[in-house]
Amino acid sequence: MAKGPRHRISFRRRREHKTNYYQRLRLLLSQKPRVVVRRSSRHMIVQLISPSESGDVILASATSAELQKFGYEGATGNTPAAYLTGLLFGLRALKAGHGNGVLDIGLHPSKVGTRIYAALKGTIDAGMDVPHNSSILPSDERIKGEHIAKYANEKGLKSDMPDQFDKTKKKILSEFAKKGE
Repeated sequence: MAKGPRHRISFRRRREHKTNYYQRLRLLLSQKPRVVVRRSSRHMIVQLISPSESGDVILASATSAELQKFGYEGATGNTPAAYLTGLLFGLRALKAGHGNGVLDIGLHPSKVGTRIYAALKGTIDAGMDVPHNSSILPSDERIKGEHIAKYANEKGLKSDMPDQFDKTKKKILSEFAKKGE
């Protein structure tokens, strides 16, 4: 380990591989709220965060675990669940009066068509204005879960993922349309 008077220790969150401060500075300089998308093996979390002097403030939020309230019975860590979480988040953010943001994927690798970009597509389809390149978004077949149904059929299992996706999407949209939002 380096020692000596000229050795500089990096920030704790950088050492723990939690924060890229150069990326965070660029996002903060945009002066727009950040659309923060985080994934785990089982869930997706989408939040709209605005910086303040006392710390970041969460303006709107949605998690994939909340999809059960809308009748979604599938796994909450896949691409269709990410899209539905992004859609739910976008509708909540618009209801709260926030219509734009800048995508923040943190330290997750940026790959075309991933769950992170499925959540972004759901947010955009809800009506939020988030700068993006449309070539990174997953295809509609992947978002509906047709790849999951195809795999299940190959293994001799039954999957109604595309139908379940459509029902959940309609229920989320009708829920916000009912309230006049």
